[in-house]
Amino acid sequence: MPGKTKSPHLYTNLAPWFHLLTAPEDYKEESDFYTSVLEKSARIPIKNILELGIGGGNNASHMKARFSLTLTDISEDMLAISRRLNPECEHLQGDMRSLRLGRQFDAVFIHDAVSYLTMEKDLKSAFATAFVHCKPGGSVIFCPDYIQETLRENNEHGGHSKGNRGLRYLSWTWDPDPSDTEYYVEFAYLLKEGEKFSVSYDHHVLGVFSRDTWLALMKQAGFINLKVIEYPDNIETVAVTPVFAGTKP
Repeated sequence: MPGKTKSPHLYTNLAPWFHLLTAPEDYKEESDFYTSVLEKSARIPIKNILELGIGGGNNASHMKARFSLTLTDISEDMLAISRRLNPECEHLQGDMRSLRLGRQFDAVFIHDAVSYLTMEKDLKSAFATAFVHCKPGGSVIFCPDYIQETLRENNEHGGHSKGNRGLRYLSWTWDPDPSDTEYYVEFAYLLKEGEKFSVSYDHHVLGVFSRDTWLALMKQAGFINLKVIEYPDNIETVAVTPVFAGTKP
């Protein structure tokens, strides 16, 4: 994932366990919502989408039924996971802050991977990447886990099992310094393989910015028709954090 800090274990050595933490089948309603936002924001028909920071490709597993998808991530381990889930999609390794493919798409989508950008300059760079890859009249959507107005200390738990393997997690979201643009999520994973159990700890450093900062940086990047859209009631999210959408002139 982007950022100065070392990549969390979830995206490297624990990547093969990713879909037991967050299962693709749980993303149907979310992906439908993102599709609706992209289509309503666009001034052109959407036939192809560039997703930056795909993680395990969970949203793509649903969106690929309607669109041609190009999927990118900085982690080759995560690309390998998505390739197995979405073999019909194009996969490319690259950093959302600097990727340049030399072509444009009807829409550009960044899901919660955008939360790993911890400085305004990195957010600006990601918006520039989205802008240069978006066709005129195309749309963009960015989906941070939190903005400053919604960040709160909390904990979550969950996980899935498949065959003889299973994962359960406990996460703790906290902010040691509300005056900066970083917050932390600590994860404890309990991993089961057959009758053998192991435990792993993971530290995630994420970025948080105000609603006004998001909108100002999107405007600076060149996007118009900026919208702040709340998730519908049927989608469970970690907080009442909205998504940010826009159009390329």
